[in-house]
This record gives sequence, structure tokens and C-alpha cells, in this order.
Amino acid sequence: MDNNTKVWFITGASRGLGIDIAQAALAAGHSVVATGRDAARVEAAVGAHDNLLAVALDVTDPDAATTATQAAGDRFGRIDVLVNNAGNFYAGYFETISPEQFRAQLETNFFGPLNVTRAVLPVMRAQRGGQVITVTSTAGLVGGEFTAAYAASKFALEGWMESLRHDVEPFGIGTMAVEPGFFRTELLVEGASTIWPAVDIDDYAERTARTITTWRSMNGQQGGDPRKLADALVVLSDGGKLPLRFVAGADAMGAVEDNLAAIRDQIDANRGLSASLAYEA
Repeated sequence: MDNNTKVWFITGASRGLGIDIAQAALAAGHSVVATGRDAARVEAAVGAHDNLLAVALDVTDPDAATTATQAAGDRFGRIDVLVNNAGNFYAGYFETISPEQFRAQLETNFFGPLNVTRAVLPVMRAQRGGQVITVTSTAGLVGGEFTAAYAASKFALEGWMESLRHDVEPFGIGTMAVEPGFFRTELLVEGASTIWPAVDIDDYAERTARTITTWRSMNGQQGGDPRKLADALVVLSDGGKLPLRFVAGADAMGAVEDNLAAIRDQIDANRGLSASLAYEA
């Protein structure tokens, strides 16, 4: 294998951004293990290619993650770039999201990447090199209305990724969290990636109906181009040392910058009280 050629392992590659990432990596000359629940659907979505291996993977199944990792090793002998991309969106106000829905959100968006990364890291440690790229969201840094479960799962990913890098840096493994804003993917497609709240509560009924209408109207109108985001991820990966974060899109940068300013204001508002809390001998 050419020294500039990497093996990419991408989850959630049967639709949306995952397809674009797989195609961008292939176009750059890399080999790709593209995964999704249905391998045939993945290959049809990405397009047949000599350097593509489509593998069935439900990220919520640790055994499936191990099997997919072994298949990647059998075909290509290594894994250089892991992209944790698979995810979905359980929308709703906290009380209207059932406990089962909330747990399902975390199983896919949080524990799913953990399962896959746990399977892949031994390969990267043995190589003494690799990259772990995890797609979180602007909602992983800025909470918002109607996103209680989704934001919780993405905030959890942020904390995990920020800590994971200290664990794996000594083995030559880099990490990067990617926080996209609104991109024209399939995240807001009902039944595929978006699941509406299961609990009806009168106090939330009007706001829920209004917000669902708003989310529906946004599908297909998002300002970000996922193909450009995919190309950017390949550029960052090929560039060598990964940035710890890539806040992707003008809307994402604006939201995060506003949130950072708000946090600074919150610190300043009670700076004296906070500083007074030291234990006095």
C-alpha cells in the first residue's frame, strides 16, 4: 500500500454524510470500509469501487463492531482512519421523550461510537498510529429547544472525545471531534433519522406541533453542503496532525462563538463569589 494511502472505516455510510465521506475518501485515493445495517444498500449508495468494502454493522451491537473490524483487517490489513458518523435524532421536549426513546438515543449516538472505537483501537495501537474522527454536532456544544435527548448524546460524545485523546496520543493516535451546523443531509428525514416524541402532554402540545412543522420545513433547505464537509474531512485527515475540533459551517461557528461569549459573561457575573470558595486554613 502506498504510504499516502489510508484505510478509512466509516459508520453510517448507507445515507447522508456517510456516503459523501466514503466517496470523498475513495476519490482521494484511499481504501474505504463503509458500514451500515445493510451492506448491499451501502455498496449501492456509495457505488462499487475496487477499493471499497461494504460491511453490515449495527453500531449498537458490540459483537457486530468486532466482526466488521475483523473484516476490514482481512481485506486491507489495517485501519488508519475511523469515522464515527452513524447517528439519529430523537426530537422533542424532555418530558415528551419517553425513557425508552431517550435510552435509544444514547445507544445509537453515544454508545454506538464507543462500541466501534473499542473494536478498532486495538488495531490502531498495534500499528502505533491512526485517527479517530467523531461527528458530533453544534448541539454537542450548545443546547437548544426540542433537542434534550439529542444534545445529551452529543455533549456526551464531546466529553468522551476530549478525554480519549489523552488516552491514545502515546500510541500515535490522533482524535478530532467534528461539530457540523445544519447540512443538507438526511438527518431530518422522518422515519429514517428523525423520530418525533412519543409522549403527549397538553402543556407542550402547541409548542410541539409548531416546532415539528418548523423542523419539517427545514429538511432539504439546510445551508451546508455535505459534499464539501466530506472533502474538508479528507483534507484535515491527510494534513497530518488533526485539530482537536472542527466546527463546521458558518452557522456552527456563530453559534459556538455566541455560546463562548455567554459562558464568559456567566463567569464574570459571579467571579467574586466563585473566587471566594477556597478553603481557608
